Amino acid sequence: IDNESDALAAAERIGYPLIIKAAAGGGGRGMKIVESRTHLTQQLFTARSEAQAGFGNPDVYLERYVTRPRHIEIQLMGDLHGNVAHLGERECSIQRRHQKLVEEAPSVAITEAQRKALGDIVVKAAREVGYANVGTVEFLFDPAKNEFYFMEMNTRIQVEHTVTEMVTGLDLVKEQILLAAGHKLSFSGPLKPRGHAIELRI
Repeated sequence: IDNESDALAAAERIGYPLIIKAAAGGGGRGMKIVESRTHLTQQLFTARSEAQAGFGNPDVYLERYVTRPRHIEIQLMGDLHGNVAHLGERECSIQRRHQKLVEEAPSVAITEAQRKALGDIVVKAAREVGYANVGTVEFLFDPAKNEFYFMEMNTRIQVEHTVTEMVTGLDLVKEQILLAAGHKLSFSGPLKPRGHAIELRI
């Protein structure tokens, strides 16, 4: 979105409240919540300015804003032989300024059926694109509507990988090195979590 008229048209399709996000951004920079049409123009200008200053790119996009979301992410692994599996989910809902503060595995917010459905979707998508690495697929979960929204995929090890290691017993850094060296997955997933792990960022 690069002009007011396109933003207004998109906002009508999406509905309010919505959030403006920097296309080249991350870490909460260039993000603005818009409660109603009257605030859209100013917030669009501010978000585009912040995106340009922070990332050298003023491009932004709009999406529905979930007012009380849960941040659920699935840990994924794929090898060069077409094998893909997930290692369950982490929850990273406790945040400050859109930065994760508390990560835990597994999530207490989703059911076993939801866990299976999300895992199946992530594995199928990774298989379709021939994904071969460790990665994380992130979702926003709206408990009020019981719906998940795809956010992004991080094609790398993340800071919160340690909670997944603690409940699966796998060393994810070691696994990533083995995958890069052409080894097959050392397990056939999904793995059931053992216990519960919490990480706090200080």
